[in-house]
Amino acid sequence: MNLPAEELQAIRAAAQWYARLHSGITTDADRAGWNAWLTASPLHSQAWQRITAVAEQMASVPGVLAAPTLSERHNRSRRQVLRSALLLTSASGLGWLGWRSQATQNLLCDYRTAVGERREFQLADGSTVLLNTDTSVNVRFDGRQRLLELLWGEIIVTTAVDPLQRPFKVITGHVEVLALGTRFIVRGQARGGEVAVLEKAVEVSLPAIGSRMRVEAGQRLDFNDRSLGTLRGNDVSVGAWQKGSIIAIDRPLAALLDELSRYRNGVLRCDPAIADLKVSGVFPVDNTDLALAALESGFSVRVTRYSRFWVRVSSSDQR
Repeated sequence: MNLPAEELQAIRAAAQWYARLHSGITTDADRAGWNAWLTASPLHSQAWQRITAVAEQMASVPGVLAAPTLSERHNRSRRQVLRSALLLTSASGLGWLGWRSQATQNLLCDYRTAVGERREFQLADGSTVLLNTDTSVNVRFDGRQRLLELLWGEIIVTTAVDPLQRPFKVITGHVEVLALGTRFIVRGQARGGEVAVLEKAVEVSLPAIGSRMRVEAGQRLDFNDRSLGTLRGNDVSVGAWQKGSIIAIDRPLAALLDELSRYRNGVLRCDPAIADLKVSGVFPVDNTDLALAALESGFSVRVTRYSRFWVRVSSSDQR
């Protein structure tokens, strides 16, 4: 991957800051220094997004390719953590970033959206695909089939009648979703995903193990690269993002913040002490600061903004 020197320098710095902030012994001075670096240049913000995206993916890789250097290790010194990060970023001219990294895939994909963006595209056969925030998709239509490869993110697919009667499939990871004349949602992440059917039905399969399951309208199914989950019913929260909302029904606060963080740049953290606090409500994804303000006014939480890129939600009782 031949990146300009300035981008390489920014990525190296981002990796150092990532390791420092995840060393387990972060200081206020560290956070202030990171914030100053992050806001100094758009290249720094872009590099930070690339590092965090790659770190999430590498956390799911077995063996030595996983990123123990990028996770908290309380039994390692600050010097060891930072030295490991430097070695990792210098190896093969940052070639490790090419390992299925979201950033690399986004550069080459057919359709993509940025963080906080939603866009709809019409495909060559008349089908439409609506991309949620931070989503990347490849399209492969030929004489035998219509294929979407969801590299990352979430889509709503509305299939059109094909005069050639070619099957329509969505592939994400090791999972295949065959449309049976339908409208459906597919979400793909590093550790799995979900299919939710809005109209008609789909067939979800894991060809590697021969597992297959039909999902009807009004149903959803979780999956990972090793197994298919159990069918559940859709609720009002399914697909609410297409109208600009997250609908929470007794949802743990940490899970809600994880979902909200998909729509904003930077870091959104939840204090573990209130991670299980049940939250219900409708929260806008196009204005995440307004969503956080709604949380703060409606629940016993306090939102602390170290910068617009670093936000922490804790108990309002904490001082």
